[in-house]
Amino acid sequence: MIGRHSRSAYGMYLHRKQTLYTVLVAVVVIISIGLLLVFLIPWSNKVGNEKNELAQLWDAGSYDEAFRVSGEMLEDKPLDYFLLMFHGFSSYQLAIAQINNFDTLSYIDTCIWSLRKALLSKERGTDGRVQYVLGKAYYYKGFGFADLAVKFLEEARRASYTAKDIPEYLGLSYAALQDYRNSVAAFTLALDPGDEVEIPEEAGAAGASKDMRYPSDLLLLSIARSYLALEDVDTAHAYLQRCVDISRDSRTMVVARLLLGSILSKQGDVKGAEAQYMAILSEGGENAEAHYQLGELYAGGGDPIRARAEWRKAYGIDPSHKPTRVRLNM
Repeated sequence: MIGRHSRSAYGMYLHRKQTLYTVLVAVVVIISIGLLLVFLIPWSNKVGNEKNELAQLWDAGSYDEAFRVSGEMLEDKPLDYFLLMFHGFSSYQLAIAQINNFDTLSYIDTCIWSLRKALLSKERGTDGRVQYVLGKAYYYKGFGFADLAVKFLEEARRASYTAKDIPEYLGLSYAALQDYRNSVAAFTLALDPGDEVEIPEEAGAAGASKDMRYPSDLLLLSIARSYLALEDVDTAHAYLQRCVDISRDSRTMVVARLLLGSILSKQGDVKGAEAQYMAILSEGGENAEAHYQLGELYAGGGDPIRARAEWRKAYGIDPSHKPTRVRLNM
């Protein structure tokens, strides 16, 4: 009897001890949750407010502040997709606003670092914005990165992101890779040869001059070069002529006229080629290549005296011009 009573009392003791332990654990858990809520809710609200502030800075065009704020927030949340995306986007905007090439590349590198990291995030978006900016960043990094520019711009396009300049950047990047067929295909999306050259509405809003035109002369020149590489001379000629018609940049004009002169010369249109070279000299001043090409035209036409006169002028402008030195036996 005594043994059974002792065991019963011991069992009740163990039961009370277990119950007390369970209650204590529950109390500790409840207190911990309460403390977490006390600290996490304000912290969550703070993070949410900071992200809203970041979005407002972006919308206001304060890219330097957006860059700074997102960088500071990334110190606490280095894998946050939203922060990485805004840090990369603001880096890109700051990059293209720089005058110094070193500063531009520094921001471009930060942009690429941020956006590549964002693409590794589980929260990554699928709308193509990150790939689009990343592709343009690689384009600005230089010819050696044209393959990556193509990769991410094509990904953006497959994601149905419809930025209007994607075909232009794709065309330029494919051309850098000497993939001229894909370059022309992309440029065709950017501009049809029969389209009118229009002044975009946003040009006026940005305070641009009335004669600002789209597409740019550089785009037209790039398209022409791709068609020349494919030996589609007639289409190249059409784009070069449009480039000459709209360009206000003397250097672009010189390159376009030199290419036009070369096309016309090969087609046997000596007068037309001569007119292009003479236009270079009258509009942009002395140019060694223009004088050299005039000399070639005159030599081909059986006038060696005029030819040598032009070659001498070319040499006087640029003594290192190799074709001229060869012609003058120097």
